[in-house]
Amino acid sequence: MSVQLPATPSFRLDGRRALVTGAGRGIGLAAAAALAGAGAEVTLVARSQDELEAAAAAIRDGGGKAEVLAVDVTDLAAFTGAVAEAEPYDVFVNNAGTNRPRPFVDVTVDDFDMIFGLNVRAAFFAAQAVARRLIATGRPGSIINVSSQMGHVGGRNRTVYCASKAAMEGMTKAMALELGAVGIRVNTICPTFIETEMTRPFLSAQGFREEVLGKIALGRLGRPEDLSGAILFLASDASALMTGSALMVDGGWTAA
Repeated sequence: MSVQLPATPSFRLDGRRALVTGAGRGIGLAAAAALAGAGAEVTLVARSQDELEAAAAAIRDGGGKAEVLAVDVTDLAAFTGAVAEAEPYDVFVNNAGTNRPRPFVDVTVDDFDMIFGLNVRAAFFAAQAVARRLIATGRPGSIINVSSQMGHVGGRNRTVYCASKAAMEGMTKAMALELGAVGIRVNTICPTFIETEMTRPFLSAQGFREEVLGKIALGRLGRPEDLSGAILFLASDASALMTGSALMVDGGWTAA
């Protein structure tokens, strides 16, 4: 008696094009390196040309395929124009984001507008630009919105950031419903505190690091590479039946 074993989906991305925003460092660079390592042709996006060129060169030195697009994602016309002129991207890691930790009563209009301008407004229209190109060419794709555990819980001094990531969770679910019919999957990845150049200053504040570690069941901060496997999973056929979902990579923070 012979048994037909189910085929295991591949995590490989050979022949696919990937776009990663905020790719010069931190989570974005780790995502770009992982996607290139799985065979994708990766375009790295950020404002700094020099930073991007160095990152892309490192990926190419490792045998990957990488090119750069130096553009500010908050410049909607520039970003959407660049995407419209390029070949469609099969994978989009919508990673560019920011935060200004501040007590609720001290938040300024500028704080609010800056965080929402990048984390919500720019992210929304960046995903729209990628989706439009895929739809125009009849191609499926995977959009990975980089959210946060803070889109699911509250955090002191993070009212605006929490609001922006909750907004990302909401728009992801709605996008998934609209885009599923054309084969475009949309999910979020929700990290805990990842130690990067952006987060290191406030993670070094006295008492705060200990407070954070006390809420992470695994007892350590995240590293950018801790997200690489989850990003590859969402980008690849291994997650072919997943859309509108939030993938928690939070060390157990939200399990409590």
